[in-house]
Amino acid sequence: MAFPRVALFLVWFFGNAYFTRAYSSWLLPLLGFFFLPLTTLVFAFAMNSLGTPGQVGPVGWLLVLLALGGDLGLYKGGADGAKAWRGGRRLRRDD
Repeated sequence: MAFPRVALFLVWFFGNAYFTRAYSSWLLPLLGFFFLPLTTLVFAFAMNSLGTPGQVGPVGWLLVLLALGGDLGLYKGGADGAKAWRGGRRLRRDD
């Protein structure tokens, strides 16, 4: 769960306005850092690197949707793992 946040920080630190070209404000990347880090990173990639500058093409939106699924899956997996740890039972894949 920490890798997307580390990647966001590194892109922000070394990226030379990579996020300012993708987002009009600093608020959305900041919220994305805490809640949807992979989606935030992929959206910035789609805005900067895929299609015409300033627009997200169909492939970019597909990648953003996959990243959103990855973020939500990380939260679901983390919640299941925490529940298993608190309950003292092993985490099963069929739950």
